[in-house]
Amino acid sequence: MSDNIKLPSLGQAFFVLGGFLALAFACQAFKIEIHLALFSGWFLALFIGKLVGHSYKNMEEAITAGIHNGMNAVLILLAVGALVGTWISGGVVPSLIYYGLKLIHPSIFLLATLIICSITSLSTGTSWGTAGTAGIAMMGIGAGLGVPAPITAGAVLSGAYFGDKLSPLSDSCIITASMTELDVIDHVKGMLPISLIGYIITAIAFTITGFTVVGNNTVDLSKVNTVMDAINSMYHVSLLNLIPMVVVLALLVMRMPSIPVITFGAVLGIIWGIVFQGLSPVEAITTAWAQIPKNSGLVFIDNILSRGGMSSMLWSVGIILFGLGFGGLLEKIGILKVIAQKVEKGIKSGGSLSVMTIIVAFLGNLFGSAMYVSLILTPKIMVEKYDELGYDRRVLSRNSEFGGTLTSGMVPWSDNGIFMAGILGVGTLQYLPYMWLTFACIAVTIFCGYTGLFMWKKNEEQVLAQKVSS
Repeated sequence: MSDNIKLPSLGQAFFVLGGFLALAFACQAFKIEIHLALFSGWFLALFIGKLVGHSYKNMEEAITAGIHNGMNAVLILLAVGALVGTWISGGVVPSLIYYGLKLIHPSIFLLATLIICSITSLSTGTSWGTAGTAGIAMMGIGAGLGVPAPITAGAVLSGAYFGDKLSPLSDSCIITASMTELDVIDHVKGMLPISLIGYIITAIAFTITGFTVVGNNTVDLSKVNTVMDAINSMYHVSLLNLIPMVVVLALLVMRMPSIPVITFGAVLGIIWGIVFQGLSPVEAITTAWAQIPKNSGLVFIDNILSRGGMSSMLWSVGIILFGLGFGGLLEKIGILKVIAQKVEKGIKSGGSLSVMTIIVAFLGNLFGSAMYVSLILTPKIMVEKYDELGYDRRVLSRNSEFGGTLTSGMVPWSDNGIFMAGILGVGTLQYLPYMWLTFACIAVTIFCGYTGLFMWKKNEEQVLAQKVSS
């Protein structure tokens, strides 16, 4: 680094971050696309970057590097869009909704949603793939049962993120373990106790809600039958339609790479559309790009079954690209590092350390606009404080993942927030109050931080090894 380059001041950091937030809220208020706020944020950061000594060329390279680091997420997003489009037109998702309405008792629907999405995500390692398959199906079933969409979305996301952060197949799990220099299995073991406590709390909450809000008295069975009849009239419903889902889940469980597997699933959806739904080859292939509009007479079910296709993801891709570039720029000029350094001075205990880690991870999502930015930056920023206080790296990796992965869907302009809102058809701020797993795990994490429970300390050999490596 050149001697002429210095870290921004705290005021300069707040100028960039506060300016971006003001632009973001203005866009929301005046219904202007959030893309413009993210793009404008680049220039706020570029201005401060020049003031502290960075060249424009280096900052431009940081923008492109940030985008490059997140391109895997963009490719998965497009592949999932194709999968959703062909699975709806091929009858996979409609059949899931149909049999779900037929078999799942209304009072346990939310608990069933949590469990089904947890198993799907745990076995496949992808919260996005879970939301795009089982998640959409559960949204359709919930709509048929009269369950408020934000509550269903909360159950879907709680299950999807539970599996995502605990699956050794998950990108977020692998990245966090790598950034904290841990074996993936050790990272998972470190998260397990608090995750299970948070999951039990979440399951109880959704069970109570299912019996009190969704119970038998609120379900109009004639509406359920109407939805099933509408699906039957538009699709050939059959258990055979579930084969593509079984194949894709099996391949992901076998640790096959996500993008080829999801794309293969989309191809199976095209075949099922031709063979079982009577679509022409051109119609079936086209649904990988844009879904065929539905007109069953039921607006809410038409909205669910008219989703998918790569083209439906382009708006989200734009936001993710701008967000990744902004995150790369913030990392380059040291904005988040400045804020973390100021706050770190007040960290004296495991409790304040846990709180600060979660805040830094959330800021990574808020200003980096991507979960990957959060999971990469947080361990880098916080590792010295954990080593100084003598905590095992499992504590750092766990707190980083809870603050990064579990809050990623809460930011309206982050990659996860945009994807989940688009795929589930529920606004980020609408489903946010029902992301109960996130709130439960963070609350338990902070409690453990202040009480010392599951706050493992390094042994003498680890301390010696750390000193040698440094």
